[in-house]
Amino acid sequence: MERLKAIIQYDGTNYAGYQIQPNGNTVQAELEKALSKMHKGRKVKVTASGRTDSGVHALGQVIHFDTDLNIPVENWKRALSSMLPQDIYILSVEQVGRDFHARYDAKGKEYRYFIWNDQEPNIFKRHYRYHIKADLDVAAMQQACKYIEGEHDFTSFCSPRTDIKGDKIRLIHEASVQKEGEELVFVFRGSGFLYNMVRILVGTLVEVGRHDRDPGEIPMIIEAKEREAAGKTAPPQGLFLREVFYDED
Repeated sequence: MERLKAIIQYDGTNYAGYQIQPNGNTVQAELEKALSKMHKGRKVKVTASGRTDSGVHALGQVIHFDTDLNIPVENWKRALSSMLPQDIYILSVEQVGRDFHARYDAKGKEYRYFIWNDQEPNIFKRHYRYHIKADLDVAAMQQACKYIEGEHDFTSFCSPRTDIKGDKIRLIHEASVQKEGEELVFVFRGSGFLYNMVRILVGTLVEVGRHDRDPGEIPMIIEAKEREAAGKTAPPQGLFLREVFYDED
């Protein structure tokens, strides 16, 4: 029995999130279905670095699973990808130690969120961008981002539906936003993220961009430790899990 680590991409548009659930198909279900076929019907459990919500995408999700198949590691990428739907793709596969854990060994993550900021929608990006017609003050949002960086209790930016046990203190190494043509690109890199945290951060920053909030309100929102103090939750389709970091990175 050996343990394999894989980096995967997926378009979350047609899935009810990453994690297996009773209602709706999920990315994990498709992965385990493919692995079960390869293992002659035997169930193979897949563990990911974390779950993503319905409609959220991944450019660099990390998973691990155990197998007793005698397949050279260099052949796994092609073999597993061929069993998956076209909106899930295996980027790489490598053998790791049996003590490797995709979730518990993760040291940090980077998320990116994309907004299409134009009067006219882009129908070809509707599943991958949050469309906002109103002009947004990028400089004000950039100023607000500086207050997000650092180690804070992010309770105000966590959905009350979370099942996280323990404190909600996280270290954010980078929070930034840049305008690229009609698009706004938000980058959040940190030690970890709470349930809906990135989407609530973006929703709050958008309110700053609309001048509904002042950038200087961010420290007060953090201090409040109340979900009601922050802004609305941005929709899922603009969110991408870009990368998961481990010690070897």
